[in-house]
Amino acid sequence: MGTRHLLTLPRRFHRALTATISTSTAVASVSGTLPAVELESKLKRAENPNPRFLKHNSPYPTLTDHTSILTSPETRVTTLPNGLRVATESNLASHLATLCVWIDTGSRFETAETNGVAHFLEHMVFQGTLNRSSSDLDEEIENMGGQLSGYTSREETVYVAKVMAGDVLKVVDILSDMLQNSTFDEKLMNDERNVIMDELLEVIAQPDEMIFDHLHAAAFQHSPLSRAVLGPPKNIMDMTKKDIQDYQSTHYAAHRMVISASGAVKHDDIVEQVNKMFTKLSTNPITSTHLLENEPAIFSASEIRKRDDDMPFAHFGIVFKGPSLTDADSIALLVIKTMLGSWNKATDFGKHACSHLAQIVGIDELAESVIAVNSHYKDTGLFGVYAAAEPDYLVDLASAIMQEINKLCNRTTEEDVIRAQNQHDRFVVCCDEHCLSLFPNFIFFLQLLAYGRTIPLAEFFARIDAVDVATVKNVAKKFIFDKDIAIAASGPVKLLPDYKWFRRSTSMLRY
Repeated sequence: MGTRHLLTLPRRFHRALTATISTSTAVASVSGTLPAVELESKLKRAENPNPRFLKHNSPYPTLTDHTSILTSPETRVTTLPNGLRVATESNLASHLATLCVWIDTGSRFETAETNGVAHFLEHMVFQGTLNRSSSDLDEEIENMGGQLSGYTSREETVYVAKVMAGDVLKVVDILSDMLQNSTFDEKLMNDERNVIMDELLEVIAQPDEMIFDHLHAAAFQHSPLSRAVLGPPKNIMDMTKKDIQDYQSTHYAAHRMVISASGAVKHDDIVEQVNKMFTKLSTNPITSTHLLENEPAIFSASEIRKRDDDMPFAHFGIVFKGPSLTDADSIALLVIKTMLGSWNKATDFGKHACSHLAQIVGIDELAESVIAVNSHYKDTGLFGVYAAAEPDYLVDLASAIMQEINKLCNRTTEEDVIRAQNQHDRFVVCCDEHCLSLFPNFIFFLQLLAYGRTIPLAEFFARIDAVDVATVKNVAKKFIFDKDIAIAASGPVKLLPDYKWFRRSTSMLRY
């Protein structure tokens, strides 16, 4: 009775109102049909919008035309007798050249006792050779107006030099000297320990950096892929000259290297100079594939939580096991990552972004930042989301993330896929054409280590454009729906849902 009374109240109120305004009775009897007519009219206008409002763009996404990329420079690859590969992309209209030495090794190929040696070695090659002291190296590069740097990751080590067009052959000489004649002076090693320890402290002070190390530690327990690149403090302090030399002789082999040059370079000149200068590289026949067979990375369903209520924000990441770099599904996951998108409170752009997750987080102000994560390795990968937020919003943020991840399995639309394809293509082109980028064409030269060849832009875009709604749904179901996850969290994470909640949320059917 109470419910029936409440339902009849609006009708009684409407009758009382129309009785007091007798002059509008006739109009009121007709007005009931107007909303439907107005709605139909609005729908027709939406289907055929006024061209004046489409002067700059259309609300309906269409695939980008990639005809212009057919004029991209050809990638030429030459393999020298010792197995060293030389790859170039010439653009003689440029005044700059970038040379990179890509080495198929990283922290994944270390032991527990020598974890950190790859990164230590990368530091030490800048500290002097038999022919040049550390100050000589710095002075020679600065006199050219160039830049010299490097980085170490879990599966590769890279050394990069940017110089003017006329100094290309000189920098090949410098790089060859660094990689073949480094002295590893004990005194300089002690100085470098302090530098690396300071670097480690900087990383520890950045929760977002630590979360990704913890995600690897949780996802790949008891395997080399779980180890951090810098290594633990004890290893850094105990590292010896012999450890570094043994690692270099084992992994810095010619057949595991690619020397790339792009910009104002000539392929034949680079090949001739590399063949002349790189004559003392290791000939150790062991390959990274053989090493991975002995210690494969096995995904573990687990979590790492470090509660610290004194931190202002909670940081957490949720990842699934992803495909390897050479897996065909890795292309579809690139599109899916772009569909999930990212958002940062400092930019506040996400409120109007195409990513539904970014819209929800931006409008409701659920987080400080949200980033889709997609890392590929030789035999496995990680795919998921990282977020940082105030503790009071953790439940709502976790619900929004898992809801949008699940929607990829069943509620993907063609418009979402096309927008993601166009955004990813634009990102790749920007990376390829940005002349000030530190590692130009890094995606494509890195492919030499993974595929044994470079994938031209036209082929890469064709693979991206071949991803459709059905592909996205199938790949999402394969890697996301009802699959195990790994979680890492730090900060005030008391209100973050537990592991079982996240695991159940991977197969929820209601959105």
